[in-house]
Amino acid sequence: MPDSIDIRIYYEDTDAQGVVFYANYLKYFERGRTEFLRKCGYLQNDLLKEGLIFIVNKLDVHYKKPVLLDQVIKVESSLTEVKKASFYFHQKVILDGELMCEAKVLCGCVSLDTKKPVALPSELRSKMVDRKDAS
Repeated sequence: MPDSIDIRIYYEDTDAQGVVFYANYLKYFERGRTEFLRKCGYLQNDLLKEGLIFIVNKLDVHYKKPVLLDQVIKVESSLTEVKKASFYFHQKVILDGELMCEAKVLCGCVSLDTKKPVALPSELRSKMVDRKDAS
């Protein structure tokens, strides 16, 4: 089962047509991935202290239907693959059981100093694999 968070749509999320501005979905997906890491026992600040950051390397988004002001969406995040220095998520925005938007996201672990790929911390990688296998 994927991890999920609920997000209410506010006026600031919408464009002039009253629908969620397309770029805001990326923020919702980021929140979903951040909460996934939190459930693995890691906070973004912890990674920064270790001199690591996660970057989005590749993003494939499909917008299916518009989401409107004051609706409450569910952002589902499923980890689909964990490699040595990267990992893939399949993420969805669901409204009342209906798929509104989905994305496939490749994230990489990068050294804050060198900006080059580095291996995921072994403890985090192990927890990520466990959560992936449990879903």
